[in-house]
Amino acid sequence: MTIHGGFEPVFCTIVPPHVLDKLAQAEDPALAGPARRTLQRDAFERTQRRLTTVIGASAVAAVADGKPQRTIHDARHGTDLPGHKVRGEGDKPGKDATVNRAYAGLGATFELFLQAYRRDSIDGDGLPLNATVHYDRDYNNAFWNGEQMVFGDGDGEIFLDFTIPIDVIGHELAHGVTQYTANLTYFGQPGALNESLSDVFGALIKQYTLGQTAAEADWLIGAGLLAPRVTGTALRSMKAPGTAYDDDVLGKDPQPATMDDFVRTGRDNGGVHINSGIPNHAFYLAATALGGHAWERAGQVWYDVLTGGELRQDAMFVDFATLTVKAARERFGDGEELDAVSKGWEQVGVRTL
Repeated sequence: MTIHGGFEPVFCTIVPPHVLDKLAQAEDPALAGPARRTLQRDAFERTQRRLTTVIGASAVAAVADGKPQRTIHDARHGTDLPGHKVRGEGDKPGKDATVNRAYAGLGATFELFLQAYRRDSIDGDGLPLNATVHYDRDYNNAFWNGEQMVFGDGDGEIFLDFTIPIDVIGHELAHGVTQYTANLTYFGQPGALNESLSDVFGALIKQYTLGQTAAEADWLIGAGLLAPRVTGTALRSMKAPGTAYDDDVLGKDPQPATMDDFVRTGRDNGGVHINSGIPNHAFYLAATALGGHAWERAGQVWYDVLTGGELRQDAMFVDFATLTVKAARERFGDGEELDAVSKGWEQVGVRTL
């Protein structure tokens, strides 16, 4: 197997396995069936990632001109990727709202990275952004497979259309940024950092699009994704990890906010979607302490660490935290930025070196 640039092919989903596992145990077949099929499809796609080559920037027709190159495909409820092309860059919106949301979400992600961090697409070199909508039937997930975005329509009972929350789109594309930069190992604490970075930039993309300050933002990941019958507001909360949902079918949000409640598990690649709540909360604390637009200072520090070349693939929370303190000092000096970042990690129980 040849992997361009040494990238590890990683299959990253927005809905964690533990959520689908819980849903698959529901007594109602209308709830359990789609969850089981989604888990099976995810397992298949994950295996496929290990068997195929990840296409790097040099293998595609990249145009590094500071403009997005978006293509949306329709799987027509099948699983062959990418599917049928339905909208290209510059094409006018059609009647399919899902296609239009996917197109807009890819554009918003491109815009945040370009305008805030001068990054030309997710690889920094104009990589075309491709997405497939209407994937499979009642598919309860969205994923980045190392090459493109894929969105399910949800089952309508627990999950709605996965293109509805713009931060879901941003989250998955941010996995691509990590893939092309630090390439964090997708297991344990490095995997939780990988997931957290996607939540951070997903949240920033939503805030940038809405023009929100850190104080105005809801700091929820996936708000609008849960169907009305679900007792919950989103998939995750960066402001208050562990409070996003508490539902009789889905169970209770298991995310910890501090190291005191760190979860040790062999499932979900060592709890990557669970323990990501800790660095998520550290970012929220730093961003809200600083105020203003979170992408400008706290987001800049996190971006500096992700792309700076010092973050190891097997980095632990303490390693990442230490680098953010260093990055804050190098970019902003010994001011309030350094203080906010340092205190954010301190409050979640991560000591910096």
